Amino acid sequence: MPTDRLIYKITPRDEWAAAEAKGKFEGASVDLADGFIHFSTADQVAETAAKHFRGAADLLLVAVETAPLGGALKWEASRGGALFPHLYGTLDPTHARIIEPLSLGPDGIPMVPKDLPSC
Repeated sequence: MPTDRLIYKITPRDEWAAAEAKGKFEGASVDLADGFIHFSTADQVAETAAKHFRGAADLLLVAVETAPLGGALKWEASRGGALFPHLYGTLDPTHARIIEPLSLGPDGIPMVPKDLPSC
């Protein structure tokens, strides 16, 4: 199991604002369809941005500590067999440690900061 203590979620700003108002983040439509909230590690999030969020504006990068998620967080094989963090349940928005807006690059891919902390 990976030892990352921070995991990352890319989400539209309005969805995160709604989650903060509601007191829980249930995930985007893809999360709801899959039955868990998709996260990425620091090393995976740029590829996630390129693969799933090209052209999407007004996004946030949300960093969450893994410890408070407990047993609801599972590390499961996904892209290329890499282990990705999946949260089976809702996320309390107060667990966010970093919330940063993402700008689109000239290619339409959200620009994820380099050297994101993993712990």
